[in-house]
Amino acid sequence: MATLFLVIIYLAFISLGLPDSLLGVAWPVMHSEYGAPVETAGLIFMMIAGMTIISSMASGVILKRFSTGLVTFVSCLMTAGALLGFSFAPSIEWLFICAIPLGLGAGTVDSGLNNYVATHYKAHHMSWLHCFWGVGATLGPIIMAQFISGHNSWRNGYLTIAGIQFALVVILFFTLPLWNKVGKNNATFLKTESDSTSESFNKEVKPVKPLQIKGVKLALASFLFYCGAEATMGLWGSSFLVNVKELSAGTAAKWVSLYYGGITIGRFITGFITLRVSNRTLIRVGQIIALSGAVLLLLPLPLPSFFSLAGFIVVGLGLAPIFPCMLHETPANFGKESSQTIMGYQMAVAYMGSTFLPPLLGFIAAHSTIRIFPFVIASFIAIMLLGSEKLNGFLNMKRLLKKNETCSKAL
Repeated sequence: MATLFLVIIYLAFISLGLPDSLLGVAWPVMHSEYGAPVETAGLIFMMIAGMTIISSMASGVILKRFSTGLVTFVSCLMTAGALLGFSFAPSIEWLFICAIPLGLGAGTVDSGLNNYVATHYKAHHMSWLHCFWGVGATLGPIIMAQFISGHNSWRNGYLTIAGIQFALVVILFFTLPLWNKVGKNNATFLKTESDSTSESFNKEVKPVKPLQIKGVKLALASFLFYCGAEATMGLWGSSFLVNVKELSAGTAAKWVSLYYGGITIGRFITGFITLRVSNRTLIRVGQIIALSGAVLLLLPLPLPSFFSLAGFIVVGLGLAPIFPCMLHETPANFGKESSQTIMGYQMAVAYMGSTFLPPLLGFIAAHSTIRIFPFVIASFIAIMLLGSEKLNGFLNMKRLLKKNETCSKAL
């Protein structure tokens, strides 16, 4: 029963990824129909992400009052209704209105399912959970591309995704009684393993002021620009391919789906590589690969479009290991007693990167040209790499000093 129930949770995370990449791939067609400026997509995206931040911050209180199953059900119902609203929206104003429940629902589902899996299942399931988000983020552009290519109908693309979401809502409704049943069984098993350690840990916990801990600001900068790069690729990649590389909207949507496919496949493979390679090495290699992909996007138009396609895939593969590995390194970098508080700061800054950096590119592009897209992506990745390497240097020095101090005491 627990395994089948885990499949339902994976399906829920696929549904979480489905809407994330739709606006970016559909916007080249949408803004023409509405007669809206190109930078409007950034404002809509900011509204969705802003609502996600609010619901994520409130999710702790909500989950304490209501069960995770009920919160997931209501949140998925909200996102399904919002996507249905997108498909019928008569004006830009309605897109902004529908963005509110879309963001609010996504934030609570994300926080709720992450918390549920962390509480009731073993750690390795968390890695695969985020891989399934990539499955949804990859399928979304593929589905939208089929409708854009066929009849130039982005509305039917949103309608189809809404139908998939409503199907999941039905599944969640009929499985509501299982959430508490499976959760209690798993909690009983986990309690026997962790009661003593958690009790002693709670006694040692002291108030933490993350920004006063050396190195935390560098870590936060890495999260900010990682999520900025990932979200900017998804939101503006299609517009760059259509307006600069002169591809059709349908083809551009398919290429963006391959970018998300690179993230998905990369994270699946990373799960096995982490058995032999350290998180730090994977983060560094991923950043270098992503930067190489951004350089491919900088190549001039006379070259075959294959180079741009390769650039999108390479950036996706490079970004794949960075986010989960940075999260996993938090306790090792700053200590277990501080990691939970610092983790919350990292997630908040990550959402800020997704919320504010993509619209910034839209604003600049509206007053110049979308050709700056690859330069901005390369800059975000380069700043992230610089911050990460500075953090590594600081931590290496800290560990060396601690080692020398230990040796001095031993002598």
